[in-house]
Amino acid sequence: MKAIIEVAGPNGIFDAALADLAAGGDADYHLAFESARALFAEVTPARLDLLGVLRRVGPCSVYALAKAAGRNYSNVHTDVAKLAELNLIERTDDDAVCVPFEEVEIRLALAQAA
Repeated sequence: MKAIIEVAGPNGIFDAALADLAAGGDADYHLAFESARALFAEVTPARLDLLGVLRRVGPCSVYALAKAAGRNYSNVHTDVAKLAELNLIERTDDDAVCVPFEEVEIRLALAQAA
């Protein structure tokens, strides 16, 4: 499974989804933001790192994720809540967290970055 995160501008998520479908629909999930500033306010470097750690260790508790990432539990808990809100991670039936995607692609067109 693949997720695409991109800057699509106002109402651009529909254009981005249509463009993806026209290109063969290579993404299972789209997440669009109006600006690069908005994207990186929500999907911070620390949160991207957590996605990588979680993908590497597999489904685990938030506590185990914090230990594996070498980060404070409270901060990881906050980041996990935000990533779940953005649908970039999921909770399993036994309340573990996991990344359902094998790949997360971030697209940022320079013309839209300003």
